[in-house]
Amino acid sequence: MNYSFHPAAEAELLESVAYYESKIPGLGSSLIEEFEALANLIDASPAGWQIAHEPNIRRAPLHRFPLSIVYRDTTTGFQVLAFAHDRRRPQYWLYRL
Repeated sequence: MNYSFHPAAEAELLESVAYYESKIPGLGSSLIEEFEALANLIDASPAGWQIAHEPNIRRAPLHRFPLSIVYRDTTTGFQVLAFAHDRRRPQYWLYRL
């Protein structure tokens, strides 16, 4: 799997893991597992999700959590631009482009 994080996206992932772990022990680990599984799917088929913003920014939702990986395809894999909540602050990550 070959991906990189925008620095703010990595912080969002870590904050989400800490939040869910504080609610129910082990839930943060479940979030990490689901993130990694989805990242593997994105790596295998980066064009497999709907475009969220032109030119080529895509959003892949997690199944158990109300969160999505917002990413763009790169020549060496993909870049995670945001780890965004599905119902809060839509497209706040646009300044990261």
